[in-house]
Amino acid sequence: MASRALSLPNILTYARIVCVPLVVMCFFLEGQLRSPDYARWTALGIFIAASITDYFDGYLARAWNQSSTIGRMLDPIADKLLVAAVLLLLAAEGSIAGWSLWAAIIILCREILVSGLREYLAELKVSVPVTRLAKWKTTIQMIAIAFLLAGPAGDEFMPGISQLGLVLLWVSAIVTLYTGYDYFRAGLRHIDD
Repeated sequence: MASRALSLPNILTYARIVCVPLVVMCFFLEGQLRSPDYARWTALGIFIAASITDYFDGYLARAWNQSSTIGRMLDPIADKLLVAAVLLLLAAEGSIAGWSLWAAIIILCREILVSGLREYLAELKVSVPVTRLAKWKTTIQMIAIAFLLAGPAGDEFMPGISQLGLVLLWVSAIVTLYTGYDYFRAGLRHIDD
């Protein structure tokens, strides 16, 4: 049991959870450093590393036949913690503002609703598999957040990074609505009155 909990796929998931406070800490340090760009690039590097673990933990668990109950439970939690924390951070910092806040709200609401639906369906012993479109949604979402994390530092490097991040955030929100509806429709068949 302990060997499965400490398998490489699970260690990657744990690392993704540890990355959440590290990214947040970068933003708190941003104002205290001589070069605030350094804090943004560090936050971006940590976020990219965490995003890459999202792919490899599942891939390795399947390839090496190391799937575990704790891994299946923590993987989606780690994803949601990372996305929610960074979206809230970017909203508080001002990279996501105005109408774009609605894109972040749509993403966060869908994550909470789908988590609740999955939990309810798990009690009924019903599995709702992740669709290919949902995986694309996650990819677009991670790229959008990465561009927004780069923010002003990214705009100095390549003008328009922040705007591209906001556009991709909206694309992600639209795909999020569709995949959320897809999950809800699949779950409706199993919901009792």
